[in-house]
Amino acid sequence: MDKYVNLVKLCVGAEAVDDLLAWQATSRGRWPDNLPRHVTRMWPKREAELLNGGSLYWVFKGLVLCRQRVLRLERVTGEDGIDRCAIVLDPEVIRTRALPRRPFQGWRYLAAGDAPEDLGEGRAQEDVLPPKLAAALADIGVR
Repeated sequence: MDKYVNLVKLCVGAEAVDDLLAWQATSRGRWPDNLPRHVTRMWPKREAELLNGGSLYWVFKGLVLCRQRVLRLERVTGEDGIDRCAIVLDPEVIRTRALPRRPFQGWRYLAAGDAPEDLGEGRAQEDVLPPKLAAALADIGVR
């Protein structure tokens, strides 16, 4: 049994990993520690497992392409007075092998054993394949 669990989340409004990086660079300044966060309505029930080494895997156009380690969870109150969960993330974005993922709302748990492998140092700088090609290759098991 895995000692930790991950989250997987659609990166809404982003076409590619670079879009996520740009968005996080502009929004980090609003937090006192300057760390990126993703704010969500629900608090993960598997908090202890998530904080034991889990990451947030980001989905772009139907493909998981990167992850960020989850550092902690914080309660934040929105302008509407509703408490939400801020998932505090490591600023390092680690690119992963493409893994197809169907659309869904919110976030889902992803077992450590089901998570895509990280790309090696040299591969992380390679040009990203077009999403349809990356999805087709992933579907047939080409890494």
